[in-house]
Amino acid sequence: MRLFHVIMALLCSVVVCAQDDAALKKQFEELDHAIDHADEYVAVRRRNIAKLYELYQQSTSPSARYELSYKLYESYKPYRSDSAYLYINKCLELAETLGNYDYEVLCRSRKAHLCSTIGMFVEALNALEGIDESRVSPATLSVYYTARHHIYTNIAYHSMAADSQNQYYKLAGEYEGKILSSPDHSSFDYIERLEMNQLLSKKLDASLKTSDEWMKRVKKRSHPYAVMAFYRYLEYKERNDSLKMLYWVTESAITDVTNGVFDQGAMWELANQLLYRGDMDRAYRYISYAADCASKFGTRLRSWQIMPLETVIEQNYLKEKEHSHKQLLIMLGLISALALFMIGLAVYVASQRKRLALLTRQLLDKNKEMENVNTQLSDSNFQLRQLNGDLKELNAQLTEANKVKEEYVGRFIRLCSVYIDKIDGMRKRVNKMVKNHEYDELYQMTRSQSFTEKELDELYGNFDMAFLHLFPNFVDDFNSLLKPEERIIPEDSDRLNTSLRIFALIRLGIEDSSKIAEFLHYSVNTIYNYRARIKNNALDDRSNFEQNVKRIGMI
Repeated sequence: MRLFHVIMALLCSVVVCAQDDAALKKQFEELDHAIDHADEYVAVRRRNIAKLYELYQQSTSPSARYELSYKLYESYKPYRSDSAYLYINKCLELAETLGNYDYEVLCRSRKAHLCSTIGMFVEALNALEGIDESRVSPATLSVYYTARHHIYTNIAYHSMAADSQNQYYKLAGEYEGKILSSPDHSSFDYIERLEMNQLLSKKLDASLKTSDEWMKRVKKRSHPYAVMAFYRYLEYKERNDSLKMLYWVTESAITDVTNGVFDQGAMWELANQLLYRGDMDRAYRYISYAADCASKFGTRLRSWQIMPLETVIEQNYLKEKEHSHKQLLIMLGLISALALFMIGLAVYVASQRKRLALLTRQLLDKNKEMENVNTQLSDSNFQLRQLNGDLKELNAQLTEANKVKEEYVGRFIRLCSVYIDKIDGMRKRVNKMVKNHEYDELYQMTRSQSFTEKELDELYGNFDMAFLHLFPNFVDDFNSLLKPEERIIPEDSDRLNTSLRIFALIRLGIEDSSKIAEFLHYSVNTIYNYRARIKNNALDDRSNFEQNVKRIGMI
């Protein structure tokens, strides 16, 4: 009887494992399908953002613009970090305009959290300076504590000094305690910290119970659901339950893809787990997708974090493909030898008619195996050709970039050489006139401004030509930032006028009016007036006009 119960228990466990494997396989298929249609999901997010932006443009009251700016920030936060940063700053400006201190602290906390996520730790700490906690509501205070905890945890994680690391982890622990002691237990910040605290304290039953409660409070396949699913993955990872942990991290990745999210933490972690399992094809595909999303998300920190894992997976993937290719060649040789042997054997036993039919069938079977191997070999060669094509394309891009650098270095050297020759020619001419006592002619020659004006015109022509080569669409992009009736059309398509030249210098990073004035030979006040007049004609908020100019030509 006891043996019967043991056998039944073993059978049940086998059935459960088979069901889990089937569910995991279905998850991978769903994730692959989502990645294949990722552009469609991103298009949905863009359309939603466009609708919010249209409402934002139409709104006039500061309170309405604040609400819409905050929604735009939330829409951009998992999608594009630079745009999220832009709109949380707009929210902060509007909160200050409204005089709502609670809104201001909320925006500063969200900004700090975002800065910490993208590696701007100094800016994150500066955003939270001088906050009066006594004037803030409990809900906003929880967001503020969460931001502090997030900053100190990230700084500690990236710190190379053990004493600094311990200090920041201690600060993070203090703010975690404040979050958990907050009276507001309804926020996701609270439940997230509670689960992680229980998990790190090895209170596994309590943490899983918290995760179950969290799962009831989020809508399936929403962005909060993806966060919950990732923490549920951590739950089963702590329990060494490989099937369930892979199920939940895949569930989180699917949700991120179908929501058009570019901050792909779950996909990155899934690729890492598949690397350990030896599933190199999936690991390579998923880490490549995560790296592509990280570049679109717009933060170097994410790319730096993914790069080591991406490199390891890519190396292992290429090694595995090379190994498979060698094995296929060996198998092809063995099968060819076997085929020859079978042919010889068929000749040898030609007189034995009964065995001839059997040998013929065996030979046909081996030929079919050869065809399958050849097909696999062709597929491998096709993949290798694709990889070689990608490498050639990257080399071509690098070659083009080097040519551009060589062109502008050459332009600079030629220009310097021309000016040296001109200065030497002037020196010789002046020397000759002095020697011949032609002082009146020398005076008239040096008195005229035509030489200086000609050289300045040539200098500006060289500058315009080089700049428009770098940014061929600069004039059109610049005009798109201005009101239609105030747009600037230069007389010559190959030259910039003074207004465009001032903002071309700003696009190159020269913002100081005195330096611009020195280059263009104007007074500082004139440059200031030019800048002010153009910004007053901006299509959107004039305070961000020059920042928008700096982004012209960026990918």
